[in-house]
Amino acid sequence: MKKPVFRGSGVALVTPFNEKGVDYDGLEKLLEFQLAHKTDALIICGTTGEASTMSEEEHKDVLKFCMDKMQGKITMIAGTGTNNTEKSVRLSQYAEEIGYDAVLLVTPYYNKTTQKGLKEHYGTVAQSIQIPIILYNVPSRTGVSISLDTMKYLDEHYKNITAVKEASGDVAFAARILAETNLVVYSGNDDVTLPIMAVGGCGVISVAANIIPEEMHSLCVSFEAGEVGIAKENFIKLLKLMDAMFIEVNPIPVKTAMNLLGFNAGRLRLPLCSMEEQNLEKLKKVLTDYGFDIR
Repeated sequence: MKKPVFRGSGVALVTPFNEKGVDYDGLEKLLEFQLAHKTDALIICGTTGEASTMSEEEHKDVLKFCMDKMQGKITMIAGTGTNNTEKSVRLSQYAEEIGYDAVLLVTPYYNKTTQKGLKEHYGTVAQSIQIPIILYNVPSRTGVSISLDTMKYLDEHYKNITAVKEASGDVAFAARILAETNLVVYSGNDDVTLPIMAVGGCGVISVAANIIPEEMHSLCVSFEAGEVGIAKENFIKLLKLMDAMFIEVNPIPVKTAMNLLGFNAGRLRLPLCSMEEQNLEKLKKVLTDYGFDIR
């Protein structure tokens, strides 16, 4: 297995927006909260961070702000994947230039491409930077899945393609990646974190960690320490909360939850919108049942 960028729970951080753009004061508070509550890595400008609604300038500004605040304190990973290879190269080079430890590259969405196109897309980015690349396989959102053969090819031909965020939800597929490549595997879905770690994964890139960072960290630490019973108990306790973060399209539920809990995560950007009332009530119930005080 190649060297992990991190082990444990990395948070796919939300981006707080206001009527003027990014709420940088709010963003700094979220960064400090994560740092204080044992998150193992920060993933900036990923799907949960609504990067696809940002201009390239805004995307770079957010990456720079977070790096300036957190450099040297925690592992920093930049979401730089787009459906435009040249733009992905520019963002990845910028992330490397300002000090990020790795980049996370989602498969191209909408225009999708073929497996040959995925090899060329990822290969082009890999040749443009030296820092590690985490592939992001999330076919439910992008319409394309990275095949096992393509992962083998990328693993063999590019030394800085070191890991995959596996968000297909298919634990057996994650196991095959681990069995047939040297890639590190991170769960891309909170609700299969423990099963993926059980087959050899190194942790999770988590949405739920926006509100329960210490719990997600502890879940991973317990399992890696061989405390399987404790990890199982914690995982089952968190499962309803994890599921609630996906009762509507991410990051609608998690941002809503954060605002209910007083985090001031800000507004969503269209086309994402406020939750349906019936789902909001379900979310509130899950939060209160877990023990949170909602506002």
